[in-house]
Amino acid sequence: MGLLTIGAFAKASRLSPKALRLYDELGLLTPARVDPVTGYRLYAPEQLDQARLVAWLRRLGMPLARIQHVRTLDAATAAQEVRAFWAQVEADTAARRDLAAFLIDHLSRKDPAMSPTASPMRIRYAALSDKGLIRESNQDTAYAGPRLLAIADGCGSRGAPAGAAAVEALKHLETETIPAGDLLNVLEDVIEQAKQAVHDVAGTGSSPEDTGTTLTAMLWTGSQPALVHIGDSRVYLLRDGELFQITHDHTMVQSLVDEGRLSPEEAASHPQRSLLVRALGPGADTTPDMRLHDARQEDRYLLCSDGLSTVVPTGEIHRVLSEIKEPEQAVREFIALANGSGGPDNVSCVVADVVELQQ
Repeated sequence: MGLLTIGAFAKASRLSPKALRLYDELGLLTPARVDPVTGYRLYAPEQLDQARLVAWLRRLGMPLARIQHVRTLDAATAAQEVRAFWAQVEADTAARRDLAAFLIDHLSRKDPAMSPTASPMRIRYAALSDKGLIRESNQDTAYAGPRLLAIADGCGSRGAPAGAAAVEALKHLETETIPAGDLLNVLEDVIEQAKQAVHDVAGTGSSPEDTGTTLTAMLWTGSQPALVHIGDSRVYLLRDGELFQITHDHTMVQSLVDEGRLSPEEAASHPQRSLLVRALGPGADTTPDMRLHDARQEDRYLLCSDGLSTVVPTGEIHRVLSEIKEPEQAVREFIALANGSGGPDNVSCVVADVVELQQ
C-alpha cells in the first residue's frame, strides 16, 4: 500500500485535515513525505496507529505536550501515563463537583443570616495538642470554639508561628454575623488572610521558603458546616457507628495512590508519605478544598494532625470515638495512644459532638 493523501489519512485516522496540519507544525505527527512541488502532505499506512492514539488522547482532553510525550513510550508505559492523566482529571472533576455542590447548597440556603446567636446547631468540643516524645518543640496548633474548629500543622524553620497565625486568622469568624449570600466570599477572604499571615511569619525567618503549614477547619454556621482543608491534617466523621474520612490528603504519596501507582498499603509505609503537594506558605500550591457538609444530630467529628493519623491505626481511632463519650477524655486518649506508639511527631486533635439541633 502506497502513501495516503492527507484527505484519505484524515478519514482513516478520524482526525481532520486541519488537525493533521496543526500536529505536523507542532512536531506531533509528521507526514512521511511532503511533495516538494505541491506541498501536499502524504502519510504512511503504518502511521495510522499513532494518529488514532493521538485522536483518542485528544478526545480524553490530554494536552498536546503530554500527548507528544506519551507517543514516544512503549505500550505499557503509555498505559500508565494515561491512567495517571485520567486520575488527575477525576481528582480535578471531584474538586469542581465539591465546589458545585457548595455553590448549589450556598445559593439554596433560606437562612437570612448566620450569626453567633442564630445557629440552629450546638456542639460540645475539646482540643488538645502535645509535642510528642521525639520532637523538641510543638509546631501544631489546635483550636475549638462554639463555631470554629481548626488544626494547623506547621513545618519548617518557623512552622509553629506559621500554624498559629493561620488559625488566628480564622478566629474572628467566631463572633461575626455572616450574611447567607456571603459565605463563600467570607471563606475565600479568610483563606487569603491566613495565607498572608503565614507569609508574614515566613518573611521574618532566614529561610522563608521552608516555612509553611497545613490548615483544616470547620465553620459551624448552621446545619451545614463549611469545611476548609489544605494539607494532610484530617477530619473524620463517626456517624451511626461508622467511621468516615471526609478530607483528602494533599500529599505526594496520596497523589500516587490516586493515580494507581501505589497501593494504600504501600503508601502507609512510604518514606515520603508526609511530603505535601499543597500547603499554606511561600512557593506552595495554596489551593484549599472547600465544601459544605451535611451534619446530623449525634454526629461526632475528629480533626487531627498527621501525628495521630499516621501513628494510631484507624481501628483504634474508631474505638476511641465510639467508646469514650466525653470530648475532653477522648482527646486525652488520642494523645496517649500516639505517645504510646512512640510519639514520633507532634500530635493534635479536636473532638466535637453535635448535641442539639433546634428547629
